[in-house]
Order: sequence, then C-alpha cells, then structure tokens
Amino acid sequence: MPQSIEQALEQACALIVDTKTLVRVVLSGRRRNMQVEHERIDIRPVEIKGSIVLQLTYNDGKATTTKNIAADKSQVLELLSSGYANITVDNVEGSTSIRVTKSGEAQVHFENKSLEQNLSHDKKKERLLDPADPFLLEVGIADHKGQIKPSKNDKYKQVEEFLRLLVPTLNAAIEAGQIAKPSKDKPLSIVDLGCGHAYLTFAAHQYLRSMGMSVHVTGIDVRPASRDRNNEIAAKLGITDTITFKAEEIASTTANKADVAIALHACDTATDDAIAWAVNGGAKLLLIAPCCHHDIQKQMDQSPEPWGAITKFGVMKERMGDLLTDALRAQILRIVGYRVEIIEFIGGEHTPRNIMIRAVKTGAQPDALDIDRYREITTQWGVVPALSKKIPTFTIG
Repeated sequence: MPQSIEQALEQACALIVDTKTLVRVVLSGRRRNMQVEHERIDIRPVEIKGSIVLQLTYNDGKATTTKNIAADKSQVLELLSSGYANITVDNVEGSTSIRVTKSGEAQVHFENKSLEQNLSHDKKKERLLDPADPFLLEVGIADHKGQIKPSKNDKYKQVEEFLRLLVPTLNAAIEAGQIAKPSKDKPLSIVDLGCGHAYLTFAAHQYLRSMGMSVHVTGIDVRPASRDRNNEIAAKLGITDTITFKAEEIASTTANKADVAIALHACDTATDDAIAWAVNGGAKLLLIAPCCHHDIQKQMDQSPEPWGAITKFGVMKERMGDLLTDALRAQILRIVGYRVEIIEFIGGEHTPRNIMIRAVKTGAQPDALDIDRYREITTQWGVVPALSKKIPTFTIG
C-alpha cells in the first residue's frame, strides 16, 4: 500500500534496529534525482564480542567490502534516506519490501513467512532454493547428494539473486494493481525468452509455486534440443501442466503475451527482440539482462567530441557502446510507458554480464526531457537503435 516516504523509512528503521528479530536487509536502486554511493548494500546482524552490530557489505566492481556499524536509529535512518529506491527488510516473521515511486511515495508490501536469524560472523547467505530441490539436480546445478556443484556455484548465485529481484518487484506490481493478482483460473503468465538450459525458467516456476502463487511459465529457445531436454525435465518433475518449452525464434515466437517477460543474456539484438516482444504484447514487468552490444558499436563510426578521447581505445569504445545501447533501451521503454531502472543484479566477480534492465508498465506519458535526451543522443552519435525499429508504438514526434 502507498505510504509517505517518511513513514515507510521509519517503519523500516524500527525493524532494522530490532536486532533480536532482524535477519537481513538489502538496499538497491536509486531514487529519482538522487545519487547513491553503492549500487547495492547488504546488511545483516552479527554478534562480535558479545555485542550485536550491523554488518554492511557492498561491491565496487573490483572487491567486496564489509564494515560494521551500531544498530543506532539515527545511523540507520541516515542510510535509508541516502537515496535507495528499493529496501527489503527480512525478519523472523516475514519480509517487508519498500519501493519508492517516481512521485516520491513508498509502495510497501509485507510477505508473511518464517525466517531464521543467524548472528554468526561468518554466516552463509540465506538460500531461497533448497540445493536438494529435484529441479536443481535435473538441470545440472546440484549433484545427487543435494549439494551445489562447484562448477555451477556462480550459476546458482545468479539464479538466487534473480529471484531476490523478481519477487519484491512482482509483489509490488501486484499490490499497485499493475499486475492482476494471480488465481487458479488466471495464473501469472511468465515467458523466458532465450531460456537455454532453463535455469531461471525452472527456478522462477518452482519458487513462485512454493510461495503459493498460481503461475504458468513458457520457455522460448531457438534450439530444438533445448526444448526437448527441458520438456523432458518438466515431465520428470511432473509439472508439464504449468510449464512448457518451445523451439522458436524470439522475434517470431507463437507465444503472444505475458505478464512477466524474462531475458537473461540474449545475444546482441536478440535482447532487442525480447524487449520488443514484451512491449508489443503488453507485458507488465520486464527483467532483461543484456549480452553483447555489437549493433550500436558497429554504428559508432565517428564519436562526437569530446568522446573521441575515450573511443580511440578499442576496449573503451566497446564499453561506451554497451552503455549507449542500454541507456537508449531504457529511454525507449520510458517513452512507451514503462518505469525503468538499470541495476546490478549480481556482483561482477560472478559474471561480467551483470547489468539488468528492470521495467514496470505504468502507462505514464513520457517526459519531454526523456524524448529530448533520446533524440540528442542518437543525433550526436549518429546511431539508430535496433529496438526503435521493432516497436510500432514508439514515436518521438
């Protein structure tokens, strides 16, 4: 439900300083017109020499840093007020998620569940997925002993972090009425575009069902071998009524719409195909992790000054192309009525492809500034984003 930002932060602060019940806190995203020092901060209570403190963990892209602060109301409130748009507070009775909207209101959602507190200084991260879950064995992440394979540990962490982003965002969208509340007759529809081995596809299906949510999940991949393998796994797990796989190109898939569209590391313009499919089908929530950005990079023949000082170096030109591509994708999504964030969904030590575009359809009219920025960037760089040609409703006047 919507609350004033002050009231929501006070509520979160009270939960955090109650170290007898606190389990973990995640701060991520950035509020409109505010800057944050770190993309994401993880917080948990730890016991050191008989006293309970709050341990903050964050990553700067090179190393992970931890520091401890007192569970002091003023310090905690200052941190909560520093500009983060998404605040998740887990305690022993459940999870409270706060999302600060573009207008400055706070959407607050509470999920009732039982969580365990662990104050060990070397506490292992709470797992959303039981390593013994049969689907993890079937997709090759876990072994027959119910343990994560060392070679699949990074993949397992990606899947877990994806779920940590999906669930609060999904709950907030349902709470705000942007996605209809799922029911047995009208389950939540999810399409994973370019699903490959379907790690995320199965994980989203299994985890949301474990929460009691009615879902129907479809995985799309161009390779018939992937379709056949994944459908065989679904049959082994006895879930073919609620999950299915197709061997189709994203741009020409027979799947026509979904509430939630997922695309993790679809290569180059396949990411644009996934975004366009989602937008054209009216998807309400998009979670897109791009991979490879060759299209814009090939168009960057001449760089506007003073950017030539950067793009004369090949590796920096490539990274600039990455940034331009995803910035323009975000602008296009804003212009066609989505609220957009670009976030880091897992630390760079696990994968270099760790940027995620998270978009929720609000139907809001675009700001003139968004249109002006899009027009100016494309004109200065002389580029035409592939996505702009794939969405019929995209116009900038």
